[in-house]
Amino acid sequence: MFCSGSSLTTRCVNFAEEETRKSQKPLETFSVDLRFGIMSSFSESALEKKLSELSNSQQSVQTLSLWIIHHRKHSGSIVRVWHRELKKAKSSRKLTFLYLANDVIQNSKKKGPEFTRDFEGVLVDACSHVARETDDSCKKHMERLLNIWQERNLYRADFIQQLKLAIEDSNSPRQRNTADEKKGLKRSFQKIQEEEEEEDDDDDYRTHYSPRETEAGGPQLTEELVKALQDLENAASGDAAVRQKIASLPQEVQDVSLLEKITDKEAADKLSKTVDEACLLLAEYNGRLAAELEDRRQLARMLTEYIHTQKEALSEREKKLEEYKQKLARVTQVRKELKSHIQSLPDLSLLPNVTGGLAPLPSAGDLFSTD
Repeated sequence: MFCSGSSLTTRCVNFAEEETRKSQKPLETFSVDLRFGIMSSFSESALEKKLSELSNSQQSVQTLSLWIIHHRKHSGSIVRVWHRELKKAKSSRKLTFLYLANDVIQNSKKKGPEFTRDFEGVLVDACSHVARETDDSCKKHMERLLNIWQERNLYRADFIQQLKLAIEDSNSPRQRNTADEKKGLKRSFQKIQEEEEEEDDDDDYRTHYSPRETEAGGPQLTEELVKALQDLENAASGDAAVRQKIASLPQEVQDVSLLEKITDKEAADKLSKTVDEACLLLAEYNGRLAAELEDRRQLARMLTEYIHTQKEALSEREKKLEEYKQKLARVTQVRKELKSHIQSLPDLSLLPNVTGGLAPLPSAGDLFSTD
């Protein structure tokens, strides 16, 4: 029997509230609106993969933020990879990296200062880079983010001012001086190309997948369809290992009435750890299932558009075929008439020799001869 993430989290919170009343410690809860896979051990390659899959949705940002905070003992490596991947990311995704950093910094404060401290070492360069590589609209979002940090005292006022100056002093491609004009125009053109080619997560399906972008759903779209279908082979609903792990969860994390059997703090702490792990497991699996549903909806829309385009192309090709059939009929008729006309012409080889038996005409000399 599966236990939903939201139901289990409610039980977690109820239990935590009871413990809070006993210990008078602050209650800590967490969001379960997640979409990544099972909580895995940390590695830089795993983080790189998750960053590459990060989208500009609240669900995606919160999910990766939770995973990062869970592995806060690796904060130094995490911030280093984040900074590196931020610089590699396409311009349209860079602001999302800052939103992720914001979520991590704000939600990790209760657990420790690791991320606040480690991000401080790269934020000036990161803000300068993002401001330099994006447009004025992005700068406004960044400034709004810094104002929130200042209001909530996440960083010192002088450091916030340093970040604001980094944004102001970084010229975007449209603001570069004349000496860099050609370079700026070239980069802007490349940026436009990148944005046109980008797989923009969940926001605008038609922009990326519309079959009308390629002639009659050409090879590029066909490859995208094949890839989307192949990706679903590894979808969450087919992850037997995770389903088995969920099915194997102890009854204590699924039945709130069993909490009455807990009589000492050691048992409570042990169960609390088990419940936390179960919450993470279920929340992340629910998130993966939600992501799979969205992927399947997108694929369904993609197939609908593809079929519609193929039907239009089929109708057009049928008209072309009929047109060329008529041309073929006309050319065939001309060929037939020409052949008939050729056959009606006399055969010159069969005509009699009109000069046969006649003396040759006299030459000019013979005509004027006195003989």
